[in-house]
Amino acid sequence: MLALLLLLCLGFLPSEATCPPYCLCASDIISCSGRNLSTLPFDLPGFATRLDLSHNELTVLLPGWIPQPFDQLATLVLSRNSISRIEVNAFAVTPHLLHLDLSSNRLTLLNSSIFTGLKQLKELLLFGNQIVQIIPGAFSDLYSLQRLYLSGNRLTTFPQGIYWEPGGPRNLTFLDLSHNRLSEVPVQSLLSLTHQCGIYLQGNPLVCDCALLALLEYWIWKQYRPLVDFRGDYPCKDYSGPGPLCSEQGVWDMPVEAQAFQVEPGKWLTVPCPGLASLTEGRLEVFWITPSTVVNSTSSDPNDHLVVLPNGTLEIRGALIEDSGTYGCVAARGRHYNPYESVEVNLVVGNLSTANGLAHRSSTEHFNTAFTTLASCVISIILVLLYLYLTPCRCREGQGGGSRGCGGRAIVLCSDPREVESGQRRSNGKRVAFLEPQEENCDNGSPKTSSVNLGHVTTEGILKNGSRTVGQTLIDPAYMA
Repeated sequence: MLALLLLLCLGFLPSEATCPPYCLCASDIISCSGRNLSTLPFDLPGFATRLDLSHNELTVLLPGWIPQPFDQLATLVLSRNSISRIEVNAFAVTPHLLHLDLSSNRLTLLNSSIFTGLKQLKELLLFGNQIVQIIPGAFSDLYSLQRLYLSGNRLTTFPQGIYWEPGGPRNLTFLDLSHNRLSEVPVQSLLSLTHQCGIYLQGNPLVCDCALLALLEYWIWKQYRPLVDFRGDYPCKDYSGPGPLCSEQGVWDMPVEAQAFQVEPGKWLTVPCPGLASLTEGRLEVFWITPSTVVNSTSSDPNDHLVVLPNGTLEIRGALIEDSGTYGCVAARGRHYNPYESVEVNLVVGNLSTANGLAHRSSTEHFNTAFTTLASCVISIILVLLYLYLTPCRCREGQGGGSRGCGGRAIVLCSDPREVESGQRRSNGKRVAFLEPQEENCDNGSPKTSSVNLGHVTTEGILKNGSRTVGQTLIDPAYMA
C-alpha cells in the first residue's frame, strides 16, 4: 500500500486521458474543430461517441492515424480538411462507426477496400470533393450503408458497382450523384432500382435522348421524389414532346387506360405498350418493367422468356405462374403527366374460372371459419351458464360434519328447508366463498379446523347471486356443506 501511494504521488501510475486544452469536451462529445491540426492528438479520451475534427489541416489518413481505439465512436466528422488519400485499414480502430463525414476535402480517387471494417456504417458523406473515379471494391464491407452522398464531384460514369459488387451495400436507400459530370446513365439499371432507393441526378449534363426521355417521363408518371423535387435541374424540362431523336415514334391520341390481361400457363401472350401505336417501328426505345426484371427493346435476346418486339410490344413466351403481376411500359410518349392515367398493365397467369373457383372457395372457407368461431363462443357461454345455475349442489352429510374433499378451500352454501322456515333464505341457489388455502392432512383422523371464523364472514367476500343482502353474516354451521 505504501509503495502504491508513493508511485501515485510521483506520477508514475497511468491516468485516464483528459480533454486537450485546444479541444472542447462535453460528456461523450469531443470537438477539435478549427485548430489547424495536421495530426490527431494523442491524449483524447477514448470514450467519445462523437469526434469533430472539421476545419483542420489533415492530409492523409494512414493506418494508425488515430492513436488509440475508439470502440464507442459513432460519428466522425472530417469535413473541410485537405485529405487527398485514404489508406486501407485507416478506420480499423473505429469498428462501430455509424456516420462518417469526409465532405469538402481533396479526394480524387476512391481505392479498393479503403472503408474496410466499417460494417455498421449507415451514412457516408463524400460530397464536395474532386472524385473522378471509383475503383471496384471501394465500398466493400459497407453492408449496412443506407445513405451515400457523392454530389459535387467529377464523376463521368455512373457507379453501378455500388449495388452489385460482392460485399457492397445491400440496403442503400439514398444515392446523391447530383452536380457531377454524367452525360449518360444506365436507364435499364435505374429502372430496376427505382423501387429500392432514391437516386438524385439533377445538375448533370445528361444527353436528352429517347432512353433518358423515357426514364424521366416514367419518373414523372410515378411521382418519383428525386425528380419531382428538382424538376427544373434536369434536361428536357418541359417533357412536352419526344424530341427530334424520337420523331419517328407514334403516339396514341386516346387517353392511356389501365389494362388487364390473362393467359393460361405455357401459352404465349403479346402485351401492347399503353399509349404507343402498336405498328410503329424505327428508332424506338421501350423498356418493360416486369415483376422479376427489366427488358429492353434494343438489347433483348430473341430466345428469352420475355422479349420486347421492335414495335414496343412485350411478348411472353410460355407464361409461368410467377409471371403474374404488374408490368410497366417505359417509353417517350410525349404526354403530360395525368394522375388518372396509367402506363402499367396487370397480368394474371392461370385459368380465370379456376381462379374464381379458388376465390369462391376461399370466401366460403372464411365464412365457415367465422361461423364455427361464433358457434363455439355461444356454446361456451351456454355451458358456463349451465354450470353456474344447473349444477346440483352436494350438501353436507351430517349436521355438524365438515365438508369432505373440500380441504378448506371452498364453502358451498346449499338450500335447506330450515332456511325457508327461519326466513333467512330469500331465493334458491348456491353460493361459494373462497377462503385462504391451508395444509391438509386427511389421514390423521383429527377434525379439521375452519380456516376462518364464519361468524365474521360477510357476503362481501362471497360470490353471491343476489339472494343475500350485503353485510349479512354467516353464523349457522348448518350452511356448510
